[in-house]
Amino acid sequence: MPYLLDTAALPARDRIEAVFAAMSQASAPCYVIHEDPDGDVHARMGLWDLGSASVFTTRASGIRLLRTVRHAKQDVMPVVALSAQLQAHGRHAQLARQEVVAPGELMAVDLSAPYDFSWSGDGAAGCVQIPIDELGLPVDVIRRAVGNVRGSPLYRLVRNHVARLASDADRICADPGAPALGAASIELARALLVSAAQVDAREVLADTLLTRVRAYVRQHLTDPDLAPASIAAAHNVSLRHLYKVCAGAGLSLEQWIIAERLRGARDELVAREGRQRPIGMVARRWGFRDPTHFARRFRAAYGMTPSGWRRTGPDR
Repeated sequence: MPYLLDTAALPARDRIEAVFAAMSQASAPCYVIHEDPDGDVHARMGLWDLGSASVFTTRASGIRLLRTVRHAKQDVMPVVALSAQLQAHGRHAQLARQEVVAPGELMAVDLSAPYDFSWSGDGAAGCVQIPIDELGLPVDVIRRAVGNVRGSPLYRLVRNHVARLASDADRICADPGAPALGAASIELARALLVSAAQVDAREVLADTLLTRVRAYVRQHLTDPDLAPASIAAAHNVSLRHLYKVCAGAGLSLEQWIIAERLRGARDELVAREGRQRPIGMVARRWGFRDPTHFARRFRAAYGMTPSGWRRTGPDR
């Protein structure tokens, strides 16, 4: 998804509402307060997918983004943003900390918490937005880190990376390597936050391995090659260690993957679009290469055949 909004094509009377709608879609819900609402309000916003992350850029007249406790309670997908200030000085307050972010500097924002951010005059910023589930870090570690990123030796590396993504997002995010770059960006963000929080990365990642594995599996359920070996490789642990962690939580990894795939297929069979697909196609989409095996598993889990469920199941 490229540009969300360019107010140059809108009448002046519609711009404030359009900026609010675009900001709500691209980032966290908040109040959008314009420095001069009766003057020349203008904005250009872009949003691009970068694998599991996204790149969001804004160029706008003077603006203030105020996220309240009420807004934060409405959030269903907590996100961390690493934002490079590109033009004008940003003023940022969050978690009892205040900072001024000069052009060329980077800040970290926990979008699941209240914050107050603004700039005067024409300004610009570009950020990488990452779901907290993808980072696999405890919220307390993230919140300890967000106000201290400048103290990390990784700060300049990550700052330059985010600024480059923001400056050439259209071309970078359209490249076939974008998902891999997104994964690398998440790793960089995790490293920066762990460094800024001054915690032992090995202990943190060990404590959150099962959480990260669960999130990874849910995102790759439709990949027919998803297997314990590929999951272990994606998380840089041995297969033996992965099994040990799952066993400690009372989880049979293979059976849980099958159960999650069956749940996904069950929902698709009665979804409006899914009803138009042959059952065999739905089975393959959820990683079941053999329709007979899928039907047998489905009956064992839900007490009826896939076709029976499609006939009697509720529309979704």
